Amino acid sequence: MANTLLSYLEKGKVEAGCDEAGRGCLAGPVYAAAVILPDDFFHPLLNDSKQLSEKARELLRPVIEKEAIAWGVAWADAVEIDNINILNAAILSMHRAISKLEIKPELILVDGNRFKPYGNIPHKCIVGGDGKMTSIAAASVLAKSYRDCFMREIASEFPMYGWDKNMAYPTKLHREAIRKFGTTKYHRMSFRLL
Repeated sequence: MANTLLSYLEKGKVEAGCDEAGRGCLAGPVYAAAVILPDDFFHPLLNDSKQLSEKARELLRPVIEKEAIAWGVAWADAVEIDNINILNAAILSMHRAISKLEIKPELILVDGNRFKPYGNIPHKCIVGGDGKMTSIAAASVLAKSYRDCFMREIASEFPMYGWDKNMAYPTKLHREAIRKFGTTKYHRMSFRLL
């Protein structure tokens, strides 16, 4: 498949791409990343992280971190998700990721159709943006790889849920484990777990 990602939306502006990972999961935090890339950044593997293998994401992560002008990764945990709902928690984690950028963007490009203004920086929501914009695709790779890494760590605490494989998505195994063993401190109690 040819890589047809766009390097920027508005030429000459410092644009930060933003995306999150883990919205549909039953447990664990929602992660987000914000990435500012140089205009000439290109990597043949880069695409929407959902289209990439874990191996490709792990290969891309250090390249993005090294070549990005600035990047930030942040999250909101299960308690916050339960308190403010998953959409607000996803936006909160994106705001936290943007706040970690060492360079202030002039435009924020957000994957999806919902966002709340961050300070006075204009933003643009792009549905399917992780498959359209280089910076959003890069953010999707960082958000997903950092979240997967965290889920693998906590999987050793609660091995019966298979989080090292399912990353806490609602798989059959995960739901059966909830039925059998109940919930953990990482589960999102506001979600339909069964």
